[in-house]
Amino acid sequence: MKPKILTTLPGYTRELLVKDAIAGVTVAMVALPLSLAIAIASGADPSKGLITAIVAGFLVSLLGGSRVQIGGPTGAFIVVVFGVVVAHGYDGLVLATFMAGLILLVAGYFRAGNLIRLIPEPVINGFTIGIAVIIATSQLNDLFGLTVDAVPAEFLAKIEVLWHARPTLSVASALIGLATMVLIVLFRQAAPKLPGLIVAVACTSAIVALADLPVDTIQSRFGDLPNSLPWPQMPELSFDRVVVLLPSALIIAFLAGVESLLSAMVADRMIEGKHRPNAELLAQGAANIGSSLFGGMPATGAIARTATNIRAGGKTPVAGLIHALTILIIMLLASRLVGYMAMPALAGLLILTAWNMSEPQKWKSYAVERKSDVFLLMLTLILTVLADLTVAIGVGVALGLALRMLRRDVPPSEWSDPER
Repeated sequence: MKPKILTTLPGYTRELLVKDAIAGVTVAMVALPLSLAIAIASGADPSKGLITAIVAGFLVSLLGGSRVQIGGPTGAFIVVVFGVVVAHGYDGLVLATFMAGLILLVAGYFRAGNLIRLIPEPVINGFTIGIAVIIATSQLNDLFGLTVDAVPAEFLAKIEVLWHARPTLSVASALIGLATMVLIVLFRQAAPKLPGLIVAVACTSAIVALADLPVDTIQSRFGDLPNSLPWPQMPELSFDRVVVLLPSALIIAFLAGVESLLSAMVADRMIEGKHRPNAELLAQGAANIGSSLFGGMPATGAIARTATNIRAGGKTPVAGLIHALTILIIMLLASRLVGYMAMPALAGLLILTAWNMSEPQKWKSYAVERKSDVFLLMLTLILTVLADLTVAIGVGVALGLALRMLRRDVPPSEWSDPER
């Protein structure tokens, strides 16, 4: 459970530092708009996304079991975080994040990292696509600048409200959002190593500011962003509060553990390396505790940011530390500039993120899997969208393990009726 940074620091050279610094700054430029957008979509203040990226991102790289893993707020948490904030307030989310961190520390201590292999892949794919659908639909309001008093959390009710609000569509907002999406796609194709996300969002947001378009920005909706980190403090603890928030804490811990280990596994294939799963769980536990102490959100290893780090030349956890420090410097020195980011631009960014999360290039392969796996994927997806993520994962994992047992060649029992 030794952190990977202790393995990589001996023999660390200036050449490695240059590569890690370039990669760290590049990832920070990708993580900055994503962190803001994820916080807003989760029903939190945008500054909470920056705090999470700084504190949790630093701790994941400092204590983690992967050479190149980048931590921070991710799209997978939007559904859970939004639900907790609506039901228990933001202070309830902070406590649930703190509890989830403790759960992950216990899981890491008991070496539960290898249990990721027991979760059926169709379940992971199903709830990932389901979360992507929820994220994308949650951004339609900002993308098209619709005038809506309140958007329901339930999927079908949300679609109905948005449909009825279509006459209020803002052409300016829609054009800015769609232009941002087009620019992001073009940058990915033309210059995949460059931080196209921040460039695209900056370009369209600059158009909004210079042309004085009637489009919401972070500053116009939320006010000025803070230019410093808050002082850490313990969340308010009480027995009743802990009991009520325990289910949310468990699902946050589960998601953080699954996503971070999946991200580390993807990174291993990209760099031909090997991560330490239990060290990674301990790091995720420490990162979520640290984030909650500063009033941040849940965090985990982020696959997109980790892949960006690798493509940008990151070699060791130092790149992740530099990524966190770069976001901190931007928060300290340029928070007013960040406030000019346009809401439709961030909405377009999140919709593309949701599309990439769903991995459409794999849909054909999912469809030709055995029928039981297709059923399991679709059931998990539908339950995630229409019911609840906790229910979807619980039902999916239970049914998946039962199907796995049925596929095994179990010898006939030698048990017989006893004579009475």
